Amino acid sequence: MNKREIRILLVDDESDFTQAMALWFKSRGYSVSVVYDGESALRSIKKEPPGIVFLDIIMPHMNGYTVMKLIREFNKTLPVVFMSAHEEESEAKKKTSFYGVFAFFNKTSNFIEAEKLLNSALNIDEA
Repeated sequence: MNKREIRILLVDDESDFTQAMALWFKSRGYSVSVVYDGESALRSIKKEPPGIVFLDIIMPHMNGYTVMKLIREFNKTLPVVFMSAHEEESEAKKKTSFYGVFAFFNKTSNFIEAEKLLNSALNIDEA
């Protein structure tokens, strides 16, 4: 699978962060879609399932945990990475297996770490 075949869905209410992450992934050759809330994420995933979702945990109206539960009702295998800069990382990592999430990305990390998670989730050789 090459990068151009992978569509990433970024879900985060913090538009500055989301736009920066989207630009970074696009500069690396990925196709990226961005939504800013849980309801839009669910609509997007149902309409055109992405290859992977990066999902913020702390969002207004519908948090990432609720979004994740709803995703799993109609898509059991979609790789999802929880993201947060505020959630206690050790606590968030514990919740990844409970919610069927592939991994946790700390938003204070660099985007290279996010790409490593993407590669691992989709079994892509980084070489």
